[in-house]
Amino acid sequence: MGIQAWERRVPVAAPEIDGRGELETRPSILPLQIPPNPPLQKRGRGDSWDELQAQVAACTACALHKGRTQTVFGIGSHHQAQWMIIGEAPGVDEDRQGEPFVGRAGKLLNAMLLAIGLKREEVYIANVVKCRPPNNRDPLPEEAAACEAYLKRQIALLQPKVILVVGRIAAHNLLKTDSALGALRGKQFSYADTGIPVVVTYHPAYLLRSPREKRKAWEDLQFARRVFSEEK
Repeated sequence: MGIQAWERRVPVAAPEIDGRGELETRPSILPLQIPPNPPLQKRGRGDSWDELQAQVAACTACALHKGRTQTVFGIGSHHQAQWMIIGEAPGVDEDRQGEPFVGRAGKLLNAMLLAIGLKREEVYIANVVKCRPPNNRDPLPEEAAACEAYLKRQIALLQPKVILVVGRIAAHNLLKTDSALGALRGKQFSYADTGIPVVVTYHPAYLLRSPREKRKAWEDLQFARRVFSEEK
């Protein structure tokens, strides 16, 4: 990443600028009132990852389904992962491949995880929104609300020890706040009423645009690792 801290011995070179992700300077668009979540299909005791993924794949709760190639449900070890990484929304590469964080920002995310001893396949990665917004714009509040029940169910099924939220939009939706991302860094939050700790850091795409912030992101990762150690 261009600074010594990202890897134990060899600095990671900063990748090229990705076309996906938010800029830190964009204003918040969260409304005062968010529409209620559409109910998930009725679930019984046999509810599973496969059933939830099928519900997401068939979802038409908001207009984003009209332009998607496919939904981007999530990826990783949903049986053993103790870390959950949550971003904003799929981009064009993710929409094409059906997997979150597969572009250049995804490569940087992989490097960030490796820096704290985690492989991509050892964590679970998901987004607030499961369909790509047109032209990679920010998801609208009603679009995030339409997907919220799915993300809640993913968290409930996984029961992670810690949630790492990357980016302002994801942090605003998960924590129900409109505070600047800089004000959310370095603090431990709790997701809803679950008691699961949440740590906020910059989106990898933002770090590609603002490489000087990578040192702060490294501090966030170290903080998240300490929070995780306390939860073990």
